[in-house]
Order: sequence, then structure tokens, then C-alpha cells
Amino acid sequence: MKTLLLKNGYIYPISREPFVGDILIEDGIIKQIGENLQVKAEEVIDATNKYILPGFIDAHSHIGLFEEGVGAAYQDGNEATDPVTPQVRAIDAFYPEDAAIKRALSGGVTTVMIVPGSANPIGGQGAILKLNSQLTDEAILREPAGLKMALGENPKRVYGSYNKTPSTRLGNAAVIRDYFTKVRNYIEKKKSAEKEGKAFTETDIKFEIGEKVLNKQIPARIHAHRKDDILTAIRLSEEFGFDLVIEHATEAYKIPDFIKEKNIPLILGPLLGFRTKLETRDMRFESIKIINEKGILASLMSDHPVTHLEHASIQAATALRYGAKEEDLLKMLTLNPAKILKIEKHLGTIDEDKDADLVLWSGHPFDPRSVVEKTLINGIVVYEL
Repeated sequence: MKTLLLKNGYIYPISREPFVGDILIEDGIIKQIGENLQVKAEEVIDATNKYILPGFIDAHSHIGLFEEGVGAAYQDGNEATDPVTPQVRAIDAFYPEDAAIKRALSGGVTTVMIVPGSANPIGGQGAILKLNSQLTDEAILREPAGLKMALGENPKRVYGSYNKTPSTRLGNAAVIRDYFTKVRNYIEKKKSAEKEGKAFTETDIKFEIGEKVLNKQIPARIHAHRKDDILTAIRLSEEFGFDLVIEHATEAYKIPDFIKEKNIPLILGPLLGFRTKLETRDMRFESIKIINEKGILASLMSDHPVTHLEHASIQAATALRYGAKEEDLLKMLTLNPAKILKIEKHLGTIDEDKDADLVLWSGHPFDPRSVVEKTLINGIVVYEL
């Protein structure tokens, strides 16, 4: 049983107030937390004057799908040849040697939800990965973990250029509605075959994943920036009865009471950078404060490579200027995405019996002068300054 002791660090558990103390790790799990632990360990890391936080979790990323420094030939995040591609899986395009992964670790990010891009109304299957292995299959925490879908400008632009459906917001919603109607019919065929004692021989991988969505085994992860697209996503979720997470949610701050009433989680961002589309022209950093004050479960995304994952802390810190609270922002990088991804039993806070995914910072992560000195995943150092 391998043991590691982080000694005398300034610990930010997220689940309670920060304190100076020690963390004992056994076989990749946090075994004990406290002040001045009197325990023996095979290895001791002096964390004096270091800030220890949970690894950041980005619940919407394209890292490893849109690789850095390789050109268009290796951008594998969009199967933009058909508006309905639920059968494609992000893990089949994930490249664990993407140069961005090391830099993400240098910014304290340890877990990501990778999703296909937003070219298609039905884009494909996402997966939750830890950034700790050169073998994709060893990095997977959950797969499939959601069905990526998209409303708004992206799919209408892509397929409008082909002069085919969808070329409008009308078409986007119709494509999604048509897909789930077919999934419903597929499920009924299965049930009928079962009732009649017959073998079901018409398996269709496009509909199998949709069945998981309608059975609430995985959520629909719908890209929606503008208020009207957010409302359409909610309308579709209620029509077909699936669980929903809104991706980007740029204009969610315009209808926070409605979103709170519907209990829809949000993954906000990216907020750093240029407003590249009409549907992002009303992007505001103040939205973070508004959403948190309403008590809506929300996390922050970098939308890597739109904003590099290594700068996740900088994006969050920028929101301080616009009235957001430090404790809310730290949760949006740790506990909240863990809750949205339903991995909070293992990740998101520094507590006993959770995975030892920990980051040692030279100072507070919202101080732009601070750097990550060590990143641990499952108690193993995967990045060191």
C-alpha cells in the first residue's frame, strides 16, 4: 500500500473552510486530512506556503479532438457530413498526446468531459476522462457520458452552406425532434418484440444511444447560446422527457428565474475572447454573478481550444472584477462540474475517501502570478514545474 503525505499546506477543501494542514494518501485515495498528522508515509511532500486545491474539472472540452499545432487535417471533433451522427464517439478521435494536455495539467486541470463539436444538431457521444494516461482506455471514467447536440448558428451555418436541412433554427429543432421520435418508435419495436417473445434483430447504433438518453441513463448536452435556443432546448427536453445540460448558456442570465424553476444545470463559457458570432454579442462576465445568486447549478468551461484549458483559473478570476464571489468561482471549477457530471462521490472536493486528484499552487490560483508546482492524479505526480 503506497502512502504519500502532503505536509503543512494551505488546504482549500471546497466542502469547508480553508485551513493549514496535512493530507495522507493511500493507493491514490485521500485517507486522512487534518492538522499536524502524526503518521508515517513512504513519501513526504513539503507543502509549506503552498495552496492545495482539488484538480479542476472542465465539463465541456474538445481537448485531444481539436489538436494543437497540427493543422486542419487532424481536427477530428466534427463529423460534419450528416446532421444526425449520434453513433460517433469522442473517444475514437481523442489523441492522448495532444500537446495541450500537459499545459492543461500545468493549469491545474485534471478531469475533462470531451464532447464533439457543434456542427450537427445531433453531434455524438461525449466521455469523461482523467488526463493521466497515454492510453485513452485507461483515462476513461465514464463513456458514454452524454449525447452532444447543438442549436443556433453552428448547424444552420454548416448545412445552410450545403443548401440542406437544417439551414434555420426551425430546421435545427425539427432535426432533433425527428430523431427522438424515431428513437421512441425504435424503443416500442423492441418492447413489442419482447412481448411476443421474439428476438429483436433490427439493432441500430444511432438509436441505441438515443434510447439511453430517453431512459435518462445519460443526459442531452445541448449547445445553446441565445435565450431563444435555451428555451428551445428546454422545450425539447420536456417534450421527450430527457435530462438536459445547457452548454455555453451565454444569455442564460436573461432568464435566470425560469432556468432555476426548471432546475437545468449550466456550463457557462467561454467568456474570455472575441465575440465571434451574433449569438454571443450579449456575452457578459456579469452573468456568472447573476446565475450564482439565483442558486443555479453552474460550472465554467474553457471550451478548449477556444480558450486554453491552462487558463481556466484566469477566466474564473476575471469574473471577480464583475462581482462574482471567490467561493462560488472555486466551486464552478471543482464541485459544481463534478455534480453536473455525477462524479462528485469521487472528485470535486478534498475529503476522505475521494480520489487524490490534487494541485499544489505557489499561491492562490486566482492570483495571476501563481503557478502550479505539482499536479497529482490518483496520488501520482503527473506534472511538476
